[in-house]
Amino acid sequence: MSTISVLQSARYKFQPDLPVVLKQDATKIQLELGQTVVPEKDADKIKNAYPKTYGMPIVTFKAGTNTDANKKRRVGVLLSGGQAPGGHNVISGLYDGLKAANKDSELLGFHLGPGGLVKCDYEILTDEKINAYRNTGGFDIIGSGRTKIETDEQVNAAIKNVQDLKLDALVIVGGDDSNTNAAFLAECFKQRNVPVQVIGVPKTIDGDLKNEYIETSFGFDTATKVYSGLVGSLERDTDSAKKYWNIVKLMGRSASHVTLEVALQCHPNVTLIGEEIAEKKMSLTQILDNICDVIVKRSANGEDFGVILIPEGIVEFIPETVNLISELNKNWVEYEKVYTTLTTLDAKKKWLNGKISKEAYATLDLLPAAIADQFLGLRDPHGNIMVSQIETDKLFISMIKERLAKLAEAGKYKGTFSPLAQFYGYEGRSVFPSNFDANYCYALGKTAFMLIANGQTGYIANVRNLSKPVAEWTAGGVPLTVMMNVELRKGVWKPVIAKSLVDLNGKPFAELAKNRDEWAIKTSYVCPGPIQYFGPDECCNRITETLRLEKQA
Repeated sequence: MSTISVLQSARYKFQPDLPVVLKQDATKIQLELGQTVVPEKDADKIKNAYPKTYGMPIVTFKAGTNTDANKKRRVGVLLSGGQAPGGHNVISGLYDGLKAANKDSELLGFHLGPGGLVKCDYEILTDEKINAYRNTGGFDIIGSGRTKIETDEQVNAAIKNVQDLKLDALVIVGGDDSNTNAAFLAECFKQRNVPVQVIGVPKTIDGDLKNEYIETSFGFDTATKVYSGLVGSLERDTDSAKKYWNIVKLMGRSASHVTLEVALQCHPNVTLIGEEIAEKKMSLTQILDNICDVIVKRSANGEDFGVILIPEGIVEFIPETVNLISELNKNWVEYEKVYTTLTTLDAKKKWLNGKISKEAYATLDLLPAAIADQFLGLRDPHGNIMVSQIETDKLFISMIKERLAKLAEAGKYKGTFSPLAQFYGYEGRSVFPSNFDANYCYALGKTAFMLIANGQTGYIANVRNLSKPVAEWTAGGVPLTVMMNVELRKGVWKPVIAKSLVDLNGKPFAELAKNRDEWAIKTSYVCPGPIQYFGPDECCNRITETLRLEKQA
């Protein structure tokens, strides 16, 4: 690392707080076994797939005695998946816990995620390296990657490498897929008598790795504060110019937690929640009509401006586009052979007509040309549509324009619609973590070490009571298998950690539902401003609205 900013220099001096129990010497912390937990769904299938790590108890830490805590250990750590603010503090907490217990212990960082484990590409992390990254954003300390360890060849390589390196434990920091990989490795190691513990840490800015055991994934607090600051500033600009409609796409392909949180902080005019659309089976036409109704009503009040929030994965919730995606994905191997010879959208659509259902074709035909081309062209290595790269903001702009033009022709709309498309995504992934995430991640790192020091494997580090002051947080671990269900992956039914969707019966969504009709017509914008690291507690240590409402008495 080269020149550092004034803020970075100041953040180096930040001392993360810890739950009271984790402030003890490691030899004075012992494990307390709680109830044995099993998945609510697909229990038999998961038990058959994970016989060695199924049906374990929840564990928590309390004051006590653990004479094994201070033995010399070699622990590996890797960062998996997309970046999330706070990852460096997870590693710092893990490192500090390991070294405080025994100064001769070593922490090995695998480069570029699980791929580094398979290739045995690593470095031994030192005080100098760790201290250069404390309380900073990004995953650049060792890099991240999206390799999934699935094949026999990959598993065998991972086993050989952890044995050759004489590792006692491996910590995997990631989201639902990455922690599914952690569960898989923990089970493989147990079945093959490989004495290496595996511990997961819950990460994802999307907020979809949460459940009754995990209150929030790290990075969600920071990222949503970033997006809320940007949206709030955009709202202020929109209210100042009074002539633009800003359509904002936000991160969240599989769930709408980010969009919901930003809406609760900023009070935009329209907020689309994918889970609600799916639950109500709202058609694309219904969604567009609802948006246009708000635009028309605001125009009648002399306000030809507004802000609309859309989660990036919205097309995976709208029934028509879900069906279209499913049908195109199902036969893509066949279609691709022909599509390589077709150069125009019209030619592709003409060939496709009759090969997919009338309903799917009607949806394709409804889409603007540029968006239809993306549905037919954007593919991942498995042949599936790359939904996150479909320009849904531009899709809505084009179709809203078309509907407003028809309303104008009918004399039902006399305003002007000047749309602007925005996408806030990567801006939130690698910023300096908020005080909440800096503390939370450091505690998660310490918790991961304590799970190792107490001989556990197949667990995810768990810090709870997060709406309270840090000293009142509790720490422990939850079996990874309890968070699993069975899903179809690449044509095969596999146990995976379930993604958390927005709870339409939960307090955060209820708060949006209660206020959105007023926010739609009355300009009620809130500008939360940028993340505050210093100052009054209510500014620099506030939690997300989602967490506040969920834990509200």
